[in-house]
Amino acid sequence: MELEFKSAKELLDLCAKSGLSISGVMRERECQLGETTPEAVNQRMARAWKIMQDSARQPLQSPVKSMGGLIGGEAKKLELHRAGGSGICGDLLQKAITYAMAVLEVNASMGLIVAAPTAGSAGVVPGLMLAMKEHYSLSDDKIIEALFNAGAVGYLAMRNATVAGAVGGCQAEIGVASAMAASAAVELMGGTPAQSLDAASTVLMNMLGLVCDPVGGLVEYPCQNRNAAGVANALIAAELSLSGIRQLIPFDQMLDTMYAVGKRIPMELRETALGGCAATPSACAACGRCS
Repeated sequence: MELEFKSAKELLDLCAKSGLSISGVMRERECQLGETTPEAVNQRMARAWKIMQDSARQPLQSPVKSMGGLIGGEAKKLELHRAGGSGICGDLLQKAITYAMAVLEVNASMGLIVAAPTAGSAGVVPGLMLAMKEHYSLSDDKIIEALFNAGAVGYLAMRNATVAGAVGGCQAEIGVASAMAASAAVELMGGTPAQSLDAASTVLMNMLGLVCDPVGGLVEYPCQNRNAAGVANALIAAELSLSGIRQLIPFDQMLDTMYAVGKRIPMELRETALGGCAATPSACAACGRCS
């Protein structure tokens, strides 16, 4: 059975016909297109998961300053805050935002990360997946399986819309990363394919219109904070979906909407560092690049 799909609707139809989960369909698709084995595909995803974990944990042991000097050490502060019993978000979310911010420190210091789907949004998926692994004592195999689910959502976004901040604003980067994480989280917790894509749609709805305004043109600030916010958004969307709350707007339509809104965002608010947070006096003083 050929498991190619071009839309979320086609993906759900394949899940229904094959009896496979979203992750199962995506893994088999990779095997068919690459003319390879499930073992080889799993090994590649396991490698990506290893990099994700390393990038999420390394700054907690040895904080590093970013190349632009705007961030560095934030994840360690969050970890100490949680360890001291002062956290107010709860263990799962506290860990998730900590790991998400840590990955952005690695990225901004030229370390090794997995773009999921981009470097600027690379903390969301590993942040939530690693936190869920630890909180629920999940195996690496379960997380690797869920990453195929996230990959299916990312593939649909890249095929039918955009994941580039320069094209669609930060809603296309953090928004899609959060949709990927939400969908994967739903499957991890036993949700159906429809519930996974409902969660992904909810994320895009909640982050619709988010601009891309990196201070100094660097993928550091406010990008790091938005990775933490994206994790929280993903967790909320997953919770809503798992509780049985249906999403009125299907993922395909929400993706189209996100893309249309992104193209209408002014150029100054699409990764040019000419507007938004990047144009504030404090930001200009911090980056020292404004004339």
